[in-house]
Amino acid sequence: MSQVIPLGPAARMLTTREAATRLGVSLRTVQLWVEADILPAARTPGGHRRIPYNAVEALALSTGLGSETGGKASVTKRELLASAKNEVQGAASSEAEPRGRALDVLLVADDQQWQDQCASALHVFGPAVTLRTAETGYLALLQIGQKAPDVLITNLELPGLDGIAMLRTLERCESIASLRVLALTDLTDSELMRKGGLPACAEVVRSPISAESIALRVGRFLVGQRVSV
Repeated sequence: MSQVIPLGPAARMLTTREAATRLGVSLRTVQLWVEADILPAARTPGGHRRIPYNAVEALALSTGLGSETGGKASVTKRELLASAKNEVQGAASSEAEPRGRALDVLLVADDQQWQDQCASALHVFGPAVTLRTAETGYLALLQIGQKAPDVLITNLELPGLDGIAMLRTLERCESIASLRVLALTDLTDSELMRKGGLPACAEVVRSPISAESIALRVGRFLVGQRVSV
């Protein structure tokens, strides 16, 4: 979370827009990362956010993100991100069926086998559903900052920035109200409350749960979308 602190003349700071340009992500993504404490930030007396240059550079080096030359690995990662973004935008702009656009689903899970099982189960909907995946809350915020999904399905137990912290970040940024959220967890209600609880819009789904059951829930969302389109 950003704090109101005076900035000395020697401090090299970037605006959120400059940080977004350096990292090659959207302005919204940088704002979400600041709220999630992935990027530290200060506020000027005038209320504007400023991000330390060194923090932006450290994130760029650790992730391979950024507009500057960062070696073969970083170029590959940028290409993958751009490819995923183009696929999503293409699916959203084309009509899956005459009745409406494709339902955009983002699945956040660090288990590749579980991701594959869900992808296979959702395949029954054909082009009516597009699936994106992310392994951590950090990567999920990256994708949501670029384009918010219709449905967010997330494990709450994730490495690094977990699902609870990710959902709270989206709630603070008022980026969750329009999302349909399935929160997968084996935590009890009392355990969730001790961790601060979840946003009201999140539907808690007890795990383990089959990929087919996830597909059934997505199917209900799909029907609801077509009714409202």
